[in-house]
Amino acid sequence: MAKMWAGRTAGATDKMADDFNSSISFDSRMYRQDITGSMAHAAMLGAKGIISPDEAEKLIAGLEQILADIESGALPINMECEDIHMFVEQVLTERLGDVGKKLHTARSRNDQVALDLRMNLREEANEIISLLKELVGAMLVRVKQNKTTIMPGYTHLQRAQPITFAHHLLAYCMMLLRDIDRFGDALKRMNVSPIGCCALAGTTYDTDRYFEAERLGFDGICMNSIDGVSDRDFCVEFVSCCSVLMMHLSRLSEEIILWSSWEFKFIELSDAYTTGSSIMPQKKNPDMAELIRGKTGRVYGDLMGILTVLKGLPLAYNKDMQEDKEGIFDAVDTVKMCIGIMTPMIETMTVLPENMKRAAQEGFINATDLADYLVKKGMPFRTAYKISGTLVAECIKRRCVLEDIPIDEYKNYSELFCDDIYNEIALETCVAKRISLGGTSLESCEKQIEFVEKQLNN
Repeated sequence: MAKMWAGRTAGATDKMADDFNSSISFDSRMYRQDITGSMAHAAMLGAKGIISPDEAEKLIAGLEQILADIESGALPINMECEDIHMFVEQVLTERLGDVGKKLHTARSRNDQVALDLRMNLREEANEIISLLKELVGAMLVRVKQNKTTIMPGYTHLQRAQPITFAHHLLAYCMMLLRDIDRFGDALKRMNVSPIGCCALAGTTYDTDRYFEAERLGFDGICMNSIDGVSDRDFCVEFVSCCSVLMMHLSRLSEEIILWSSWEFKFIELSDAYTTGSSIMPQKKNPDMAELIRGKTGRVYGDLMGILTVLKGLPLAYNKDMQEDKEGIFDAVDTVKMCIGIMTPMIETMTVLPENMKRAAQEGFINATDLADYLVKKGMPFRTAYKISGTLVAECIKRRCVLEDIPIDEYKNYSELFCDDIYNEIALETCVAKRISLGGTSLESCEKQIEFVEKQLNN
C-alpha cells in the first residue's frame, strides 16, 4: 500500500517494520474524534480562504459520510493503514479525488493526534465522572439504610471504637467525591486545542486556531506550538487520576473481601458477583472484588509506563509518544469496567447488622467510654484508664462483655460507678455521643449525607 508520506523516500518499508510502526490497531478507537476534528479543520480552511468554500463543503460532507459508514459497519477500518489519520484521509481522497488531498493543509499528524487524544480523553473523563456519580449514589442508598447499624471501627485492623456502617461507607463517598473533583480539574488543563501547531513551528498559512478550538468545544488553545505537539501532561494527569481512583476502589474491595469472609461475616455478596471453587463446594469467593484489587496494579503500571516514555524525550514530537495510547486506553477501559462492577456489587450485597454489632460488643470498643465515665466524675484519666483496662482483662478471662458485669462488682473497682454506667457504655450511646462534625453520630452522618448529595448535584 502506498504511503501518504512517500516523497522524500520511496515510502517502502519492511513488512515487519510496517507492523512495528503501525498504531491503527489501537488508535482506530479515536475515529470519531479524528473525523470531527477534520471537519472543523476543513471549515476553518474554507472560512479563511485557504481553500474555497465549495471545497470545504465537499470535505465536510465526505467526512460526515465516512463517519456514518464506519458507524453503520458499511466501511470497515483497514488495519493495513498506518494509523487512523491515514485511513480517513486515504478513504476521503479515494472518494473525492484531489479535493480530499487538500484536507491536510496547515496541519500535521503531530498536532492532529494530540487533538484526537485530548478530545478522546475529554469524553472518557466525563464518562468516568458520570459512572462515579452512579457509584456514590448507590453507596448513599446503603448509607441511608444503615444510619443506626453499629459496627466496630478499626485501627491497625484491631477493633477500636464503635461507629455506624453508614459512617464507614461515607468515608468512601468522600474519597470518590475527590476523584470526581480530580477528573474535573484534569479536564480544565486537558481542554485546550493543539490543532494548528502543525509539526512543531506553526504554519505559513493565515489560520484561525480559535475558530477550530471553539467549534470543537475547547476552552482555548495551546499557546506554544512546540509545547502543543509534545505535551502529554494531560495524559499523565488523567492516568494519575485513574490510579488514585483505583487505589480507592482497591481499599473498598479489600474491606468487602474481609467483610464477606466467615471471620467477619458483616456482609454477604450476591451470587451474581461471586464464584465457587472447583474442588471445595462450600466456597463463595469474592472474585470480582479481588479482580478490582488486582487490576489496580495494572493501572499503576499504565501510569509508570507513560511517565517513563516521556522522561527523557527532547522537544518536540518523537515517535516514542505513540506508546502513550495503549497504556492510557487500557487504564480507561480498566477503570470503567471496575466502576461498572463495583456499583451493582454494592447495590446487591446483604448487610448483616447483628454480626456487626456482636463484633463491636466482643471487641470492648466501649472501654474508652467507660474510662471517660469515671473521668467525668472526677477521677484522673490515668487511674480511670487502668481501671477500664483491668475490667476488660477480667471480661476476657470470664468470656463476657463490659455490659455483663454486675453493678456490685463495678463498685469493687470504684464507688464512682452507679447504675447509669450501663447506659453510658451502651454501644448506641457511644455512637450517639460522638457529635463532632464529621463524626459517627446520627446527626453528624445526616450532615455528611447532605454534603455528599450537594456535591453530586453540582
